[in-house]
Amino acid sequence: MKITYPHTIENCIGEKLVFQQRQQEPDGDRLLVENYVRPGSGPVMHTHHLQDESLTVVKGTIGYQVQGEEEKFAGPGETVFFKRGVAHRFWNAGSDTLHCKGWVKPANTIEYFLTALYEAQNKTGSANPEAFDAAFLLTRYHKEYELNELPPFVKKAVIPATYLLGQFIGKYKKFEDAPKPVLS
Repeated sequence: MKITYPHTIENCIGEKLVFQQRQQEPDGDRLLVENYVRPGSGPVMHTHHLQDESLTVVKGTIGYQVQGEEEKFAGPGETVFFKRGVAHRFWNAGSDTLHCKGWVKPANTIEYFLTALYEAQNKTGSANPEAFDAAFLLTRYHKEYELNELPPFVKKAVIPATYLLGQFIGKYKKFEDAPKPVLS
């Protein structure tokens, strides 16, 4: 997937993400991002096992939580940092659009993963992505990204079964150019 910057993705639940540019650095590319989130919206509890993430609030109030900890809040000029491998979530805790600038490092496959995930959400018109697309993404990139709110049975049985069925009925032709996982 060749990306021209800036590259904007948007899902149907109120999240808009602008990939501004990739900066090459010796220890991995830093992906500069801007996000805009409607009140009450934001990603579910998730983990990027290989990437650190930093968000600085430009406008609005961000609510955020590291799994197992209390909810916290930050306003304009404040920065929130999520260390790789740590489950977290964030949301717009205000009444106006939340605008943040930040980065993810190393970028790895995050642009592809989020673009495909947003497209899968847009297919259903809800936070729940289309089942076969989600099964493909969560299987292929399982060592890189995790949706922590999924029940263990779904992770261990439903997703693998859906993925196999999708392979069998030819659902994954559109993913032929998907980047290889960083870890397999």
